[in-house]
Amino acid sequence: MADTPQRAAVGLTRCVALAAVQRPSLALLGAEPFRAALEFAFNMLERPTNTPPGDGHPVVIFPGLGADGRSVATLRDHCRALGYDAFDWGQGFNTGPQGDLDVWLDTLKSQVVGLLAGHRQPATLIGWSLGGLYAREVGKLMAPQVRQVITIATPFNADADHTNAGWLFRLLSGGSTVIAPALSKRLRTPPPLRTTSIFSKSDGVVAWQTCRHDKRSALVHEIEVGGSHIGMGWNRDVLAAVTDRLAQPAGPWRSFAREP
Repeated sequence: MADTPQRAAVGLTRCVALAAVQRPSLALLGAEPFRAALEFAFNMLERPTNTPPGDGHPVVIFPGLGADGRSVATLRDHCRALGYDAFDWGQGFNTGPQGDLDVWLDTLKSQVVGLLAGHRQPATLIGWSLGGLYAREVGKLMAPQVRQVITIATPFNADADHTNAGWLFRLLSGGSTVIAPALSKRLRTPPPLRTTSIFSKSDGVVAWQTCRHDKRSALVHEIEVGGSHIGMGWNRDVLAAVTDRLAQPAGPWRSFAREP
């Protein structure tokens, strides 16, 4: 019990930090479609870079809430072009967890195991927004079979609704605007393997602070990009960050450095 005062201080610091978190402005939210369209156009105009071919390991991509495999087509095709065996989660539209969360996640884990049948190399799990929570939790359940987890605009570090998609949050919290402390702690705890969170301070849907970890470690890496929430799947900085993470060798991580 000697560390109780220290834990209390850490908890108080966290509460103060989260109290200062505000959901993105309505101006940012309203500009999301326009900004996403611009990002898509910029991606189409981008010249392909000479990137060494990947090692062919499998990549499973989880779409955001209300989206399906089509929403991650650009990201999936990008990974394939790099030489990885990429595919989406194969479950159609993401309508949120159904029923008991642990049972639902265990079923999702079994489905991912089926997708990876025949692959010898550990997989990378990539999740966009709510899909990132799936990637993190499935990564915890499948750690020996997973190489790394990459989340994109995923608000895993929240105790309350800091999004402009309140219905998404209420799916996780059972209709409340405040998430249960045990579930909050669970979601913000990273998997026991390499985990990268990609986030944008100009995200119009989720508060960027909720996409960052409380504690730093050798397994946690965070990358800030500029862009909208809706356009993350084809944002060229996001694609560059994913390229870098997929190519990371064993051993200490290299920091991500954007090309000029």
